[in-house]
Amino acid sequence: MDTKGHRGFDHLIRAAGWSWAGLKAAWRHEAAFRQECFLALFLVPLALWLGATGPERAILLGSLGIVLIVELLNSAIEAVVDLCSPKHHELAGRAKDLGSAAVFVTLFFGIAAWGVVLWPG
Repeated sequence: MDTKGHRGFDHLIRAAGWSWAGLKAAWRHEAAFRQECFLALFLVPLALWLGATGPERAILLGSLGIVLIVELLNSAIEAVVDLCSPKHHELAGRAKDLGSAAVFVTLFFGIAAWGVVLWPG
């Protein structure tokens, strides 16, 4: 990933390519990311339909996006930990557990956001 000498629009195009490569890698290697993408395929139209206002739709869609973002970050943490520490190490395990906990907390708050928006009241 050589970024020297690349500025402006050229750098933007290269960065988009690296981002696309990351999304393809997540899809190829991360079952949880694929599962959450399939869930989003169902929930995005539902959010657009059930959200009564623009802010409600934004909350519903944003909660889905944040789950995917945190899953990508968790996958990145796991990949780096596996590269740096192929043998079991307490800190490596802790790093992976913390990444997993971040996904769990995000899912919890995503579900809570849907509940708050959609609960009749």
